[in-house]
Amino acid sequence: MKLVEKDPEAAIVWFWKAINAGDRIDSALKDMAVVMKQLDRTEEAIEAVKYFRRFCPKQAQESLDNVLIDLYKKCGRVDDQIVIIKHKLKLIYLGEAFNGKPTKTARSHGRKFQVSVKQETSRLLGNLAWAYMQKSNFLGAEVVYRKAQMIDPDANKALNLCQCLIKQARYDEANVVLRDVLQYKIPGSSDHKSRSRAEELRLELEMKHSNNPVLPNLPDLGFESDFVEVLDRVMSEWAPARSRRLPIFEEISQYRDQLAC
Repeated sequence: MKLVEKDPEAAIVWFWKAINAGDRIDSALKDMAVVMKQLDRTEEAIEAVKYFRRFCPKQAQESLDNVLIDLYKKCGRVDDQIVIIKHKLKLIYLGEAFNGKPTKTARSHGRKFQVSVKQETSRLLGNLAWAYMQKSNFLGAEVVYRKAQMIDPDANKALNLCQCLIKQARYDEANVVLRDVLQYKIPGSSDHKSRSRAEELRLELEMKHSNNPVLPNLPDLGFESDFVEVLDRVMSEWAPARSRRLPIFEEISQYRDQLAC
């Protein structure tokens, strides 16, 4: 750690030596990717992780996927983010995520906590929706956010959904979503960042209403083929046998027809 702080370039050389020697390749890859990202060598980190992950154990693949998603975000590769998120949703659907366990131990700010499959599914759908927002596919993002909120609601996704509706000039619907956060009806509504953002969106909606705009001609927001694939197949086609489906996907499968419109 001291070497990373004092001389990150030298640290990368040592990480490469560990990788080439086969010494805990997954750990060295993840640490090296973090340092490379800090040095704006993100593309190099992506190629290293993609190539050497084949030499890592199965239980390390999920965390390496998370590393790649973070790297793709750094360099704006939205389509690549979507591919990995779809893959992770597929593993959940098939019951293969978390190495087959119902929960996993996660870490944040030095704190350990348990994450359930239900929570992970909602989180991934939230990430997928955010990726669609970056592609200006606000209708697609809206549908995914709504499904994520049905599984495990939180204020952050609610505010993103509100933003999606504003982008589509559906201000009354956006107000309904925002009201739940302002009235503390959704988990996380009391968070300082959520309160600040909710207030910003409230002011934006007030301006929109006062201007009384005519509904603009929106760009083509029809579902793209990959968007249909990630929800439609996750809900109905990815599992070879219905008995292998996790309960959470049985719950949202009933809404499949709404996605085909």
